[in-house]
Amino acid sequence: MTPTRARSLLTLALLAAVGGWALTRLVDAYAGRSLPVPWSAPAVMVLLALALAIWARGTRARLERRPGTKPLEPLVAARTAALAMAGSRTGALVAGFYAGVALALTPSWSVAYTRELILAAVLTVLAAGLVVAASLWLERICRLPPESAGGDTP
Repeated sequence: MTPTRARSLLTLALLAAVGGWALTRLVDAYAGRSLPVPWSAPAVMVLLALALAIWARGTRARLERRPGTKPLEPLVAARTAALAMAGSRTGALVAGFYAGVALALTPSWSVAYTRELILAAVLTVLAAGLVVAASLWLERICRLPPESAGGDTP
């Protein structure tokens, strides 16, 4: 597995933003109402970011073999790295989608209900950014240390 690149996350976020903007405009045009943005979206993203950060902290302790922790098995470390990669991509997609929704709703800023939707979308974007940050931290923790100059691995 190669480390996650910021370029790929930005590409995913941009594509999702276009999708969120287009879906919001379609719902507005054909259904005659605004795309709903649930307040549970930022809450779920914050909880996911918190869970990933706690997982990263515990994983780091296990990889550093701190007293009172069990060593981390290689398969668990690989699965954790895969989880981290999935989390960063999911966070980028969610952030992009809700950024597109917020951009599509901004022309109707004068309506109080729309301002509430935009606020929920912006908070979701920020919370999804926390998911990306926690996932990248977890992925960094799971990286293998560089091999020694002699080619011996511990």
